[in-house]
Amino acid sequence: MGLSFSLSADTAQEQGLDLEPPVRMEEEMEGRDLFGYVGIEAVLDQMRRKTMKAGFEFNIMVVGQSGLGKSTLVNTLFKSKVSRKSCTPNYEEKISKTVHLQSVSHIIEEKGVKMKLTVIDTPGFGDQINNENCWEPIVKYVNEQYEKYLKEELNVNRKRRIPDTRVHCCVYFLPATGHWLRPIDVEFMRRLGKIVSIVPVIAKADTLTLEERLEFKQRIRQDLQANGIRVYPQKEYDEDAEDRILNDKIRENIPFAVVGTDKEHQVNGNKVLGRKTKWGIIEVENVAHCEFALLRDLLIRSHLQDLKDVTHNIHYETYRVKRLNESNANGLALSPLTLENGTLEKSDAESHL
Repeated sequence: MGLSFSLSADTAQEQGLDLEPPVRMEEEMEGRDLFGYVGIEAVLDQMRRKTMKAGFEFNIMVVGQSGLGKSTLVNTLFKSKVSRKSCTPNYEEKISKTVHLQSVSHIIEEKGVKMKLTVIDTPGFGDQINNENCWEPIVKYVNEQYEKYLKEELNVNRKRRIPDTRVHCCVYFLPATGHWLRPIDVEFMRRLGKIVSIVPVIAKADTLTLEERLEFKQRIRQDLQANGIRVYPQKEYDEDAEDRILNDKIRENIPFAVVGTDKEHQVNGNKVLGRKTKWGIIEVENVAHCEFALLRDLLIRSHLQDLKDVTHNIHYETYRVKRLNESNANGLALSPLTLENGTLEKSDAESHL
């Protein structure tokens, strides 16, 4: 039979014993190098292979009145014919009496990475004499995608990978008037900024001089701040100092003054995307000419995953909590989705969206 005993610090001091306090293993190992290569970094390669094999989804919505070059800009962004107009045979430009959302999906592959790109267009937005409440179908569409995702999550036998149709980014096109935000712009961004990440752009910016463009951008930033409009990237979502420095530079350039085209021209022996005028060629990817490259970097090269994370962790999470609180108040089952104007959600079969 073994005996165990312990000495208090005072007793040990009386007996002249030198007992050091016990050291936790975590503290002992802290700051110590590993004895050899373990291979922890290989998890990055595993994640990369898994992502490349499965691919990922990105859903982008373009909003603005007809004639602002939405389709052209989307094609320019992804250097493909991905817009609704490009994919619709015998397409004719018609002014819709109401806002009907239409989506087109493509599989884009680059260097082994597959992306399912869905472009959601909003024909009819802002084209009428009376544009009152023209944002409601868009609010409804965004909420319906959250609702679909939530119902899939709550299924007992849910899919291993839930299809993601949620809108990850909304690019809002402002006409290059050179004055200020119109009431419809203010109201749309104020309402939609609460449920989706909005990136405002000045369309066809080559119609403004550099001085007019600078003044217009400053007025828009003032209007955004005065009306409490939240556009991406929001300061409260910056995770650390490095993110804040990068995002501050982006916020200084919002809204991006952009020019879109799918035509190439020869400039100094090189092929460039650009618009040819009698004064010269406006190079789309030249930051000295327009800010298209800054928009592309934000949407694709630096913040695409962050846009998806903000959608899931902020906007969808806010919606999920709200809906589950409603269901707890009404009973166990989810109640029908109620929109801001009090109307009930149509079933998927009835809805034309």
